Amino acid sequence: MSSTPKNVETIRRLMHEDRRRTIKDIATIVNVSCGTVQTILTCDLNMHRIAAKFVPRLLTAEQIQHRVAICQELHQHAMDDPSFMSRVITGDESWVYGYDPETEQQSSQWKSPGSPRPKKARQSRSATKSMLIMFFDIRAIVHHEFVPEGQTVNAEFYCNVLRRLREDIQRKRPEL
Repeated sequence: MSSTPKNVETIRRLMHEDRRRTIKDIATIVNVSCGTVQTILTCDLNMHRIAAKFVPRLLTAEQIQHRVAICQELHQHAMDDPSFMSRVITGDESWVYGYDPETEQQSSQWKSPGSPRPKKARQSRSATKSMLIMFFDIRAIVHHEFVPEGQTVNAEFYCNVLRRLREDIQRKRPEL
């Protein structure tokens, strides 16, 4: 086995340089077997391969600081005014998929006493999907609408959605 202190240190250095290297790449560089590299990584270096977490975007230090400042300001508003959070409205968009649900009766089947219980796979998403835009406050949904099929969600469209939101809020909660 080639799990020598020299190889362990070489592999540690290679991983420090680029954590995305594959076991095969390292084995070629160090001239040892893939099994040896695997053992060194998992046993000697206590490393495990995991997928990177996807985030919407990577922020600059300035953007992060700006978000922190906004959060601190909102927190201070909430501390100063107990009713502040009840006036906050937030929104989200989500794809809504259509399904053709099968009833319990339709999915039932005969089985003998010794046979295993039938399994039912989760339903797969259908080709029918719509985007739902929804706004809500601390109590309930205050406005929702489906984006018409073929509609591009651009600034103009979203401004119109926000106008309709404002109208709904004025109608439902005139105190705001």
